[in-house]
Amino acid sequence: MSAFILVDTKISNPEVYEEYKALAKPLAEKYGGTYRTRGGAMEVVENDLWSPTRLVLIEFADMEAAKKFIDSEDYAPIKAMRHANAECTLAILEGI
Repeated sequence: MSAFILVDTKISNPEVYEEYKALAKPLAEKYGGTYRTRGGAMEVVENDLWSPTRLVLIEFADMEAAKKFIDSEDYAPIKAMRHANAECTLAILEGI
């Protein structure tokens, strides 16, 4: 069953964040991830619980593959770059 990593990101340092994006995408792909959206146009229709800022959605084969990417030693320094230059909410969702 597929799984998705959903990230809402409020970028504080756009210049460094561009470097993060350049490093993160090929690594996610190495772990089988496919970007479905990456900060594109968005229309918030309802926001009773949450007002998203910039959404990224990455599809993986399953929850295990998504977790392997997020928890990988390869991603750790890149994740630190994201944390230093943006505020994020990240969830891993099981697909149908």
